[in-house]
Amino acid sequence: MNKRKTSRSAAKRFKATGSGKLMRRRSHARHILTKKSRKRVRKLTTPAEVSKADRSRVKKMLNI
Repeated sequence: MNKRKTSRSAAKRFKATGSGKLMRRRSHARHILTKKSRKRVRKLTTPAEVSKADRSRVKKMLNI
């Protein structure tokens, strides 16, 4: 049987923590930042956990 390949696009977008959580970057942090408050932009830099609904799909893409 063939080896399963990791989705390279998913591997660049998601990271698994030591405890097994899947982390992602937040959206809306790339451009048009002048109208967003400093607090909002700062919060957009912190990683977020992948939602429960998407967790199984992300795990399949990462072969976890």
